[in-house]
Amino acid sequence: MNIFEAKKQISNAITAYRTKDEYGRPIIPLHRQRPIFLIGAPGIGKTAIMEQIAQEMGIPLVSYSMTHHTRQCALGLPFITEKTYQGQSYRVSEYTMSEIISAVYEKMESSGVNEGILFLDEINCVSETLAPAMLQFLQYKVFGQHRVPDGWIVVTAGNPPEYNQSVREFDMVTWDRLKRIDVEANYDVWHGWALSQGVHPAITSYLDIYKSDFYMVESTVDGKNFVTPRGWVDLSDMIRLYEMHNIEVREDLVSQYLQNQKTAKHFASYYDLWKKYSSDYQVDQILAGKASEEIKTRARQAKFDERISLIALMMDAVLGEVKPVMNERSMLEMAQKSIGNVRRICLTRRSDPKETLMDEIGNQKTRLKQGQSGSMLSQDQEHNYYSLISFLEASYEKLPSSGSDAMLASMKSDYDATNKALKKKATDAKKAMSNVFAFAEEVFDADGQEMLIIVTELTAMESTARFISQYGCDAYFRHNQSLLFYERQIDVIQKIDQLEDSLDLLDDGEA
Repeated sequence: MNIFEAKKQISNAITAYRTKDEYGRPIIPLHRQRPIFLIGAPGIGKTAIMEQIAQEMGIPLVSYSMTHHTRQCALGLPFITEKTYQGQSYRVSEYTMSEIISAVYEKMESSGVNEGILFLDEINCVSETLAPAMLQFLQYKVFGQHRVPDGWIVVTAGNPPEYNQSVREFDMVTWDRLKRIDVEANYDVWHGWALSQGVHPAITSYLDIYKSDFYMVESTVDGKNFVTPRGWVDLSDMIRLYEMHNIEVREDLVSQYLQNQKTAKHFASYYDLWKKYSSDYQVDQILAGKASEEIKTRARQAKFDERISLIALMMDAVLGEVKPVMNERSMLEMAQKSIGNVRRICLTRRSDPKETLMDEIGNQKTRLKQGQSGSMLSQDQEHNYYSLISFLEASYEKLPSSGSDAMLASMKSDYDATNKALKKKATDAKKAMSNVFAFAEEVFDADGQEMLIIVTELTAMESTARFISQYGCDAYFRHNQSLLFYERQIDVIQKIDQLEDSLDLLDDGEA
């Protein structure tokens, strides 16, 4: 299955394992809760989906790579203690708490949440001395003399032996104690996630054309040449930062992430072409509804691969308008609750608004710290907490020196002003999205493949989908209804696949 189907399977299993009866006991006893084993090629996102699951379920995550652990780290160190049996004293060996189990307890303390996920990566690469202890752990959730705390679900992961020489083959006894999930790379599934995460549009548009470059592992006389989804994501982050600092993106950078010479060279050439498209098409003018006739004519006459690049440029620009609006909206929803808490406490307890607001700021800082400690916050959620704290601190600085009613009115005024500014930003973002549709309707077939791609990508990107549900977009709803979505999507995918065989633009060095 693909990585996001695996994510759903893991989430469902965790939900089932955490289900309790009326007495608070797990329906599936702890000793029968099979550890989940996620097996798949390196770099396809096994660790990433565990972070996403923890964030979405609001529970902490403790992650360890077992290749870095010795027997002593996992089991603890022995020490001598004295015990009495049948009136006779004996010196016996016991073990200190495992580093791994200790980390779980520390995570409980720092996050304030007593249930979570213990994720052990590369579990099939443990040392020979640790292998017997792993079998005991998989069956009883015990390292040495200490058990994984109740409520913590064990998820493990590893690579098939063809990708890692250190892999130890499990026997049937071990497999029979695991809930095994096999995963493989799938670009079509990854594409939707990549759009939502803001993966650089040069990468997504390139991979739309050259899907076979998404994931590859080749054995050569010089070792393994490979390209992985993780490599594309990390390259995307670096390209964004290079562009921010006006640093040239060259093949020597690309090859540090795409460790296949042909693919690295191919994408570096495409990126140069992409930059030219970015300059030529002046997407900011398209979003402003001021595209020149020259740009419109070029778009009409462009080949399909160039149109894909143009659409990716427009979608990235739309996302850049929409995402800040949705983040600020989320922050204001949090601020509304915070101000409501301050107001309620002040009215019921007759507390000083200034002190109460400072307490609320402290509470939000604690929630942020706990969320970070437990790996329970996405980047957007973390950003929203920082924005909320900054908003509340700014409001605190502007509070009148005295008068409870005046202080509460000041807080409400700050909120109303920020909300009014947000509405203006949302209106501007909605106009930009509508202008993209107007441009596409004018230069492309109104019910053609290009329009289908635009509708599909706006649907796939979480921020734009939420924006449309909150603020609407008449053109989106009109085209989404008129296009035969699923049937026409198949035609687009087939045409993109054909481009991979027919395009020689980059290989001939025309870029």
